[in-house]
Amino acid sequence: MASEAKVDEIRVSGKLHCIIAFDWGESVDLEQAIRQIPAEVGDLPRRRRTPDAIAYRPSPVRCSLGSIRLPFPSLESAADAEVIVFEFGAANVAFRVPINLELGQLRELAVNLANQNWLQSLAHSVAKPIFDKLFPTIDEPLWNESYEEYFIFQIDPHPLLVENGVVNTQLAPSIVSLLRLTKEPLSDVEMSEALRCQISYGRNDIVFIDWAATVIIDCDCDETLHTIEFANLQLLEYRYLDQKVDSALKIARRQIQASARSWLPFWRTHARPLRFLTEIRMDAVGTFERADSTLQLVGDQYLSRVYRLLADRFHLREWAQNVRQAIDVTSDVHETLAEQSSMFRLELLELSVVVLIILEIVLAIVGT
Repeated sequence: MASEAKVDEIRVSGKLHCIIAFDWGESVDLEQAIRQIPAEVGDLPRRRRTPDAIAYRPSPVRCSLGSIRLPFPSLESAADAEVIVFEFGAANVAFRVPINLELGQLRELAVNLANQNWLQSLAHSVAKPIFDKLFPTIDEPLWNESYEEYFIFQIDPHPLLVENGVVNTQLAPSIVSLLRLTKEPLSDVEMSEALRCQISYGRNDIVFIDWAATVIIDCDCDETLHTIEFANLQLLEYRYLDQKVDSALKIARRQIQASARSWLPFWRTHARPLRFLTEIRMDAVGTFERADSTLQLVGDQYLSRVYRLLADRFHLREWAQNVRQAIDVTSDVHETLAEQSSMFRLELLELSVVVLIILEIVLAIVGT
């Protein structure tokens, strides 16, 4: 029993998955991409119970980068690295390294993951050559420095860890340490919140989902892993859209300030900002549609519930709603400026006509 052993001395095996998501452009021609790099179609792994409707549409392209050693003394094995490129212009860089550690060592590793910046640099260095090779296949390619990282601790089932779909209560602080990437003791309320998003399918597996990391106690969970990685990619896409809308709002704000200082208010044309905003709106609609439809989960209630938990933790619906509202606000501002500009020009035109009429009358009087 776990109560008869020191929790930190329990040895666990499995894998650590370090996922870094990037945005590379509007879309990628995957058929052409697979001819540019040594890659294969990355179909969604499936169990026998998985319906055929559960799949990527279209399937991403997976490019293996071989073995790369991560600079952690506790990790004896090198990580298998790969880049997964999706049709909607985003890519995941994944480092998957086997672990065989005491639980206390795994908690130390989690803390180190939170304090390291080298991982993003490593992901950049291995992904940039792939991006350069795929450049001709990308619509509106842009090497964006924004990224979204996520960690998944996949632990093989163990009788001391979980039984009948319930995790051993003595393991709760350790699970929270992995989820929050910290060894700092948390309050009971915060621990309860960290463990709130959990789901179990069998009697010996369980998944805990939080903002910084996920803990999976299971050995046959490839579908769950892909669902988690895809949700993290969606979060990056929504954040990137939010940044573009913020840029549009800043442009509108500068236009308002410039108009307020000008003696010819609203004289400038607003066609270019409006076109820019229209492009953002179309980008948003396209991104939401492609990101939502790429991974089809219809027909599998378990994976659908996993995704709903991820959407809850990552606030995906809130991000999408914020982007839509920000686009509407920016659109209203630009349309108001455009209407005021048109009204000012009309008034200026009417004034010009009146001046010309008066000038003609004056000239007629002087001529007589």
